[in-house]
Amino acid sequence: MDTRSLVWWQWWNVAVVLYLWVWVPMCLSQATPSPQQQGEKLKFRLAGYPRKHNEGRVEIFYKGEWGTICDDDFTLENARVLCRQMGFVGATGWRHSAKYGPGTGKIWLDNVQCSGTEKSIEFCQSRGWGNSDCTHDEDAGVICKDERLPGFIESNIIEMQVDENRLEEIRLRPLLDGTAKRLPITEGIVEVKYKEGWAQICDVGWTSKNSRVICGMMGFPSEKKTKKNLYKMLGDRGQVNYRIHSVACTGNEVHLSVCSMEFSKANVSVPCQGGRPVVVSCVAGPQFSQISGKKPKIKQVTVRLKGGWKVGEGRVEVLKNNEWGTVCDDRWNLQSASVVCRELGFGTAKEALTGARMGQGLGPIHMNEVLCSGQEKSLWNCPFKNITSENCHHLEDASVKCNVPYIGFEKTVRIVGGRTDYEGRLEVKVGSGWGTICSEGWTTREAMVACRQLGLGYSLHAITETWYWDSSNVTDVVMSGVKCAGDEMRISDCQHHKSVSCKKAGTRFAAGVICSETASDLILHAPLVEQTVYIEDRPLHMLYCAAEEDCLSKSAAKANWPYGHRRLLRFSSQIHNIGRADFRPKAGRHSWVWHECHRHYHSMDIFTHYDLLSINGTKVADGHKASFCLEDTDCHEGISKRYECANFGEQGITVGCWDQYRHDIDCQWIDITDVKPGNYILQVVINPNFEVAESDFTNNAMKCNCKYDGHRVWLHKCHLGDSFSEEAEKKFEKYPGQLNNQIS
Repeated sequence: MDTRSLVWWQWWNVAVVLYLWVWVPMCLSQATPSPQQQGEKLKFRLAGYPRKHNEGRVEIFYKGEWGTICDDDFTLENARVLCRQMGFVGATGWRHSAKYGPGTGKIWLDNVQCSGTEKSIEFCQSRGWGNSDCTHDEDAGVICKDERLPGFIESNIIEMQVDENRLEEIRLRPLLDGTAKRLPITEGIVEVKYKEGWAQICDVGWTSKNSRVICGMMGFPSEKKTKKNLYKMLGDRGQVNYRIHSVACTGNEVHLSVCSMEFSKANVSVPCQGGRPVVVSCVAGPQFSQISGKKPKIKQVTVRLKGGWKVGEGRVEVLKNNEWGTVCDDRWNLQSASVVCRELGFGTAKEALTGARMGQGLGPIHMNEVLCSGQEKSLWNCPFKNITSENCHHLEDASVKCNVPYIGFEKTVRIVGGRTDYEGRLEVKVGSGWGTICSEGWTTREAMVACRQLGLGYSLHAITETWYWDSSNVTDVVMSGVKCAGDEMRISDCQHHKSVSCKKAGTRFAAGVICSETASDLILHAPLVEQTVYIEDRPLHMLYCAAEEDCLSKSAAKANWPYGHRRLLRFSSQIHNIGRADFRPKAGRHSWVWHECHRHYHSMDIFTHYDLLSINGTKVADGHKASFCLEDTDCHEGISKRYECANFGEQGITVGCWDQYRHDIDCQWIDITDVKPGNYILQVVINPNFEVAESDFTNNAMKCNCKYDGHRVWLHKCHLGDSFSEEAEKKFEKYPGQLNNQIS
């Protein structure tokens, strides 16, 4: 090569390098404005089958449409960024070539290159949003570390991918005009919504399996044969617009759009030759049959939902050996969730939730890797694996949201005057008008029912004075003396006066609510109580502060102070918050009470009740605990403490943390000085006056069998109030007592 050729070759190399240096980053940079630049919040989900809850095809919701990511140049760093955005602590791997099945719609990102430290995938380099040369056979998937980020509340949902352009909305239209007012609607013409209106389905070839799918979508557990006289009513129903025919479902689908079907062409002259519109009749579940006046059949329950604020949703718990336990979310899907829903009298599953999204359960985990086909009558009929301590924890508890019939209860109650859509003065519909509720006796339990009926979640506060809300257009009091158990579906189902009787009527004393989509859930760690119990004879001269706080029995007032002693039944308490919101005292810091003797603030007058009961349930001794210091003693791994009492700090218990009262703290006892030897029941109740809202009050009480021989004490069978079956609980309450100190 001569000198000129060599110079030319060197200049060519420099030019190529400069070109690549400038052009390649331009290709990998954002070709269109990022979502953040446009003020749009991205949504993410894991999709596809088969998969576990912490893995799947990555899908991004952007510009009103779900789309995927191409696997070109995909790395583990990309997966880490994406997993963190979906609430996991990190990633363990990724998958190429549509391992979880090809997606649909847009391919939003291609040639993504992250360093791994970005807060969002939008900050990584790529070809730009919507700029891709890939097909859906190259959709990327990720495997996230099966551990959630503390405080991450976005639901991790396994949901069905419904093609909404195919079937936008489905309804049952009653055949008789009068039946439309009677809810729920259990039978009628199946109609599908399109842009130009509602259309019908041709019933040629229609089977009961198809009807089963429709009924499941409408919130009903099963279908029944349609009466022939219903078809006679179809004669004068006006013009029929058939759009769908040849529907073929297996009966296990959770949505009609998953079934095989054909769409009629616009120019077909006889779209349903020899057929009529599809008419379906469904069987309502027991709780909805009761609304129409039919008494539900009582059967043994082996599955239940806990922790949900709407009817038909919650953490799945199953009964085994008379003890309730949870289901691990490995391989949890809509088919298994639908079996649970139908078993409980609801329709198919709307969502299958993982990662303890309805709060963590307690006690054993009975099932793992449940694989139902959808035809099973009970979850116990499905294949599943037993649990070992290594492969499942309560952070992986499975939950469901079921399809429930529309009953319109939210139309008979409303809130007005509040600052947000979640608060206000409560009004109920009576006849054609509206009126307020007297706030006398209005508590958290009544407010819980109101918020549930409104569809706004849990009650954060039950308001008894509403003078500070807008008082224009205030209505008269139409209901008083309301007293709810807390599990009613509507306020009118609660006890209330037949005729209004309200001493404090008027705007100021109308009942109000502040609702929230999340709530705390406190439970007592029962084994610790059993392990730490003992008796102490404590000198009176060391109990002056305890007496001042009323922590001794009444006979202590007659004692020869400071001489003598009191016999105390002592134990440690560890109170966990397993809900979805922090537990905070009802009163703010400005109203906490300072106790000089113990030198601490009380944020709640009564936080815990301690009772010693005879075998027949009579109280023989009691104690109580004011929450002089609600704080995070310790937390699960990865969760930071938020509350500390020192220096007049904020009080509360963070989700995933616990507050521990040691056995040697004042008032952490029951004064049993006057109690005779015998067999008893120890009962501990947290938040006994329901001062602070919780997602579940049924697990606030703990009971133990207790033997006291006059010198020593033993506790056994300590358990939370709702952890045993009704049969086992009855046996516990009829416990005859120990014949000796040997506990079998």
